[in-house]
Amino acid sequence: MSIFCKRANLKVLTETSKNIVNKGLPRSGAGLSAVGAGLTEELVRHISAVKNEPAWMLEKRLAAFELYQKTPMPRFGPSLAGLDLENMIYFVDPDAPETDKWAEVPKDIADTFEKLGIPKAEREYLGGVGAQYDSGVVYHRLKQSLADKGVIFENMDVALEKYPDLVQKYFMTDCVPAKEHKFTMLHGAAWSGGTFIYVPKGVKVDLPLQAYFRMNRERSGQFEHTLIIADEGSEIEYIEGCSAPKYNFSSLHAGCVELFVHEGAKMKYVSIENWSLNTYNLNTKRAMVDRDGEIKWVNGNMGSGVTMLYPSSVLRGEGARAANIGLVIAGKGQIQDTGGKTHHLAPNTTSTIYSKSISKDGGVANYRGLIKVAPEAVNTRSSLVCDSLLLDGASQANTFPAVENANDQVEISHEARIGRIGEDEIFYLKSRGLSEGDAIRLAVNGFASPIVKELPLEYALELNKLINLEMGE
Repeated sequence: MSIFCKRANLKVLTETSKNIVNKGLPRSGAGLSAVGAGLTEELVRHISAVKNEPAWMLEKRLAAFELYQKTPMPRFGPSLAGLDLENMIYFVDPDAPETDKWAEVPKDIADTFEKLGIPKAEREYLGGVGAQYDSGVVYHRLKQSLADKGVIFENMDVALEKYPDLVQKYFMTDCVPAKEHKFTMLHGAAWSGGTFIYVPKGVKVDLPLQAYFRMNRERSGQFEHTLIIADEGSEIEYIEGCSAPKYNFSSLHAGCVELFVHEGAKMKYVSIENWSLNTYNLNTKRAMVDRDGEIKWVNGNMGSGVTMLYPSSVLRGEGARAANIGLVIAGKGQIQDTGGKTHHLAPNTTSTIYSKSISKDGGVANYRGLIKVAPEAVNTRSSLVCDSLLLDGASQANTFPAVENANDQVEISHEARIGRIGEDEIFYLKSRGLSEGDAIRLAVNGFASPIVKELPLEYALELNKLINLEMGE
């Protein structure tokens, strides 16, 4: 399966990684190259030059870098004291040219993606696949039937080369400007790779497109950029998976996702992030939704030591709709600070935010939800629900729902519930022949089912397996 890094494979993948990284040096004989530690203007210029970018992109990078240098670390959310930005490697080039044939991907890289099941997924139920390894995309392919309809599905670097005017119009402009916070500034300066999708007017993509991002070097950062444009009346489903092996030093994931849902279009964005415990996952995701457009976020977060992730929807057109559905599992040594935000800027807009979290073995799950209604957004309807499940007395679940309303003609509800698996339920299941562990896993799967059912069948089955592994199967 393509979007999950199964725990059963982690040992194998870590051993593979030892062959790739040796005391912080590039792997020998395979061409992987890393450029210095720390982010400098010279490195920013180097990244842009290597990619042969237009002058305007270099200017955006340098402006973001200048802001990054003088902006302090955020004081919001969990502590980032363990994140060593000065000694991190910001650009790791796999030195493997992009191809649309798996046979041409270097064997050590291909073996990693084979273990993750990506070629199998592409053959069976996907319309296109992209695979990024560290800072570079090594494989990208779109089914010809979709290309014939005018669908564009490219590595972000390639899209910048082929469609510079289209990229310039949307890239880090009014959706996620680089100036927003320190890590969007960092992203704007150091971004590399990612996904670009454009769906023409009226075109409905009937098979999901998927990208998988693998961070395989310790003490490094990955800064992929995802830009998806659904033109008027179009439909698209996109699935994104992320993973990294465990190392002794911290790594950083600071990607950026910009979604544009134009009039009457529908977009579903599915993301399963299973980074290793040494990863700081500080991703920024936002959708701009026009008149009668619809965005649905489906998020799963199972890995990383610290996560700060709050997918946001800006409903700027009348009748726009947004749904944000998420599942978080916080285990030993993890702080999952997640949630969802909706900004209602136009009349007759609707939104739902529904989050579920599971905390075990001392893990901390923080939920932050925001509904913000502008004065002109009359007849807004919105609901925010957070359900948290504690599996032991050492774990935590904290909820911070917020409503900022500047309008009297609205219907808004929000609620947060924190509970435990009851002894009566466990006793009942044990009396039916289940072990205590199996009883807990069954209860957890039932708790998670509203999120799991939003996935395509193949992914839902795999997510259930991953949940069971997280529960100690």
